[in-house]
Amino acid sequence: MISMDKPCFLGSKGQIRRKEFVTLIIQYLYSLGYSRSASLLESESGIPSNSIELSRLESQILSANWDECVETLHLIEGLEEETLASALFLVFKQSIAEFLMVGDDSSALNVLQKRVSKLKIDRERVHKLACGFVSLGGIGFGKVDGETSDELRRKLLVELEKLFPPPVIVPERRLEHLVEMALVAKRDSCLYHNTGGAMSLYEDDCCGGEHVPADTVQILNNHVNEVWFVQFSNNGEYLASSSSDCTAIIWKVSEDDVLSFKHALRSHRNPVSFVAWSPDDTMLLTCGNGEVLRLWDVESGECKHAFGETTPIVSSCAWFPDSERVVCGSSDPDKCIYMWDLNGNELEVWRGVRVPKVADLAVTPDGEYLISICSDKDIRIYNFNTKTERVIKEAHAITSLSVSRDSQLLIVNLNSQEIHMWDIAGKWEKPESYSGHKQGKYVIRSCFGGSDCKFIASGSENSQVYIWNRRKSKPIEILSGHKMTVNCVSWNPKRPHLLASASDDQTIRIWGPSRKQRQAGAHAVLG
Repeated sequence: MISMDKPCFLGSKGQIRRKEFVTLIIQYLYSLGYSRSASLLESESGIPSNSIELSRLESQILSANWDECVETLHLIEGLEEETLASALFLVFKQSIAEFLMVGDDSSALNVLQKRVSKLKIDRERVHKLACGFVSLGGIGFGKVDGETSDELRRKLLVELEKLFPPPVIVPERRLEHLVEMALVAKRDSCLYHNTGGAMSLYEDDCCGGEHVPADTVQILNNHVNEVWFVQFSNNGEYLASSSSDCTAIIWKVSEDDVLSFKHALRSHRNPVSFVAWSPDDTMLLTCGNGEVLRLWDVESGECKHAFGETTPIVSSCAWFPDSERVVCGSSDPDKCIYMWDLNGNELEVWRGVRVPKVADLAVTPDGEYLISICSDKDIRIYNFNTKTERVIKEAHAITSLSVSRDSQLLIVNLNSQEIHMWDIAGKWEKPESYSGHKQGKYVIRSCFGGSDCKFIASGSENSQVYIWNRRKSKPIEILSGHKMTVNCVSWNPKRPHLLASASDDQTIRIWGPSRKQRQAGAHAVLG
């Protein structure tokens, strides 16, 4: 029994019931296979792992005391009428099955006619039970050849436990669930948490600004004109950049996060404004105003194909998850959206009044949606599975689009100096809004990033990079270093501490953990 000198409530705020807490520990010890420890704790604490009602039911069911079992079910407090009826039905069903198994058809029929028929349950279940009675315990009772009565009764106990609410039955692995919820809540409450994997139970998670990219760790200056676009590869091992100097560059990311020049892609005659990595990271698409879409081999740096015989005004491009089909959008209303295979064969085209000029587009990583920015202010979301389209109308002109890696969310930059985040499936009536950066005249691009895409980063016309936690409308970090407009940012999908930014100052800056964080890591290694 519980000692009178032990508190009934635990915790610094007295919010944890001691009996419930010990019960959860006992239950979890059993689930981990520590049966002896669980049994000792039951004995020492005087707190049983099962409730009195459940223990009584277990005894009554295993000994086939059906009438007592029914009485116990009626005595359980907090059991809703529908739940009680379902529980009684299971008990009656088992009793009928056992009567039939020993040839007592009369008792089985009596339970069916006088007890089951009075229950307020789905008539189809009763009908199926009656059919089972006629077939001598066949389809109605789920009987399996070779099963003993004891095995069937234990199955009944399992089915009943699924119906009962706490405290009659404690949800399976409840302690594990509560601890995990606490860790997730703690992680989500931290604006700067940016590490993957399991969190420690030994200390509270308390991150500072050093957990997000905050300092310039490298400057890339191989371009000779404004840098308009950057994007890390899906595996995080490469970075591609494009510039108004009519080139794109592929950079290799080393294991120690240092970027080195790999290839310069020089076939374009006009500025290159957009690049897109194939999902398998073996190929790269490049395009720009007045330029045809080009496909490059990442390893060799060779141009494998130029799409189209003319020079459409290609604004953006994207890949399908199979790395075998591509799609591009055009700001020319006569061209609109094209889908090609890698040999340049046209697979599908969208054009006309319904699809006006396209400023930007994306295919969700799961391949379910094609999202395009049309007529400056419309977000068109086309579902390939249902062949349906949803249109979101913004009040201000949209300059760019980005999609989260889990295919759940999209963000758009507006010339009203706001970033709006929408859910792609259409569950939200209003977007989440983020502000603080400067944007009015130019195309500024933002991105999701960090652990679990928890952050949003964006360039800005005031030469800075802005970082938001998705739960906050105001930036948590503002990064300075560029000397002119920051056009585009990209967060490394595999290394959440790395961020790249492209600027009109002709440079690409790589941002990493603050010096404080790097020094702490170095001291840990030396120690």
